[in-house]
Amino acid sequence: MDKKLASSSDRLSSFASISSSSFGRRQNVVLRRTQSPRINAMAKDLYFNKDGSAIKKLQTGVNKLADLVGVTLGPKGRNVVLESKYGSPKIVNDGVTVAKEVELEDPVENIGAKLVRQAAAKTNDLAGDGTTTSVVLAQGLIAEGVKVVAAGANPVLITRGIEKTTKSLVAELKLMSKEVEDSELADVAAVSAGNNYEVGNMIAEAMSKVGRKGVVTLEEGKSAENSLYVVEGMQFDRGYISPYFVTDSEKMAVEFENCKLLLVDKKITNARDLINVLEDAIRGGYPILIIAEDIEQEALATLVVNKLRGSLKIAALKAPGFGERKSQYLDDIAILTGGTVIRDEVGLTLDKAEKEVLGHAAKVVLTKDTTTIVGDGSTQEAVNKRVAQIRNLIEAAEQEYEKEKLNERIAKLSGGVAVIQVGAQTETELKEKKLRVEDALNATKAAVEEGIVVGGGCTLLRLASKVDAIKDTLDNDEEKVILVAVFNMGFVQYLEFWFSQ
Repeated sequence: MDKKLASSSDRLSSFASISSSSFGRRQNVVLRRTQSPRINAMAKDLYFNKDGSAIKKLQTGVNKLADLVGVTLGPKGRNVVLESKYGSPKIVNDGVTVAKEVELEDPVENIGAKLVRQAAAKTNDLAGDGTTTSVVLAQGLIAEGVKVVAAGANPVLITRGIEKTTKSLVAELKLMSKEVEDSELADVAAVSAGNNYEVGNMIAEAMSKVGRKGVVTLEEGKSAENSLYVVEGMQFDRGYISPYFVTDSEKMAVEFENCKLLLVDKKITNARDLINVLEDAIRGGYPILIIAEDIEQEALATLVVNKLRGSLKIAALKAPGFGERKSQYLDDIAILTGGTVIRDEVGLTLDKAEKEVLGHAAKVVLTKDTTTIVGDGSTQEAVNKRVAQIRNLIEAAEQEYEKEKLNERIAKLSGGVAVIQVGAQTETELKEKKLRVEDALNATKAAVEEGIVVGGGCTLLRLASKVDAIKDTLDNDEEKVILVAVFNMGFVQYLEFWFSQ
């Protein structure tokens, strides 16, 4: 094997040239980067809001994005066809997917579109669905906010009032919600999938098999029909340390099959300690995932350089949990994968570790926030014993918090991973169906976690009626008058859009 490990101590540096000027009075300013051929730094175009033109352009960008995304709103929302330079076009009904494709020709308008795109992206990260609603609602609030600012209102007071009112409305929303029953899961999923009860029933079945705290993932199937199967596995809230490990740039994810795992219950400070394990990986040609307390910059740089050169299929992440709980999670992963945790206390050091200590997983998937490990099924007996041990700990535990964390470990070990394979006749249909199923799955998970409310815009209408009562909690009269106008008219604009759909 001609490939050798490479160590990197190179340092990348960047600099920016900044110039400043003084102006006689404060004004709203929009800045846009442009490339200057004469200097290394990025020059910027400045747009001053002297006559309100900059704000108008920003709002125009907001409206262009929201009007396009808005056609996907609700159960009768229409599709949007997206051109793809590298492959077949996409037919989508997902707000955030449409928003990501929008790039406006006017630079200031494009900034406005990007601002609202953040609302959709954040909603997608937190809830996984409802992205179109967030965009259209943001459009309404922005439109009314711009009006009251133009009439002379203080923008700082508006912002402060919006934050306070939002907290109060969220509290009211929680009071309106109710816990979702198992019999309602299929309905929740079906509504989000465009009233497709085939998808709704499949998601409900998946959750019934792995439990509400179990993990459900999606795959592209090889047939025309959807299918469901369950495999053992574990998911936790830790993503890859560096985005340079990504193997799928579209999803920004790392995906390995038949992967080895190196589990280290300490900080990795020296890349030389990893030489034995990494050279075995090169000779064996298998991917390797390192889970450690942390990896210092020099050692991490070595891993990244060898991955980018193609010498290694590798990824790394920080172990989940802290202190004693971190060690327990590493032990659970070792039980699931058949590996051994590297610990100095038991006489096992990293520099002496060989491939025999490595665990094995049929598949691992890492995103920036989560990691899923699917076992190969060879350790089920050890997993069952581990679960029995944890159940004994639950019986002995006195605090509810401790019992909750122990139950989470059981769910991760024994709940398994339900895999829904989405089938279709063509690649275009497959992508569209997968996005719908993904939205339905995320909506169902959110319903399990936070509860459900009446749909069809009814809950928003009820929240609008609470704004008058909330205004009494605000600090001054200007906040009260402005916020009632902004929220009520913003809600009205959203509801008008909803009913027009």
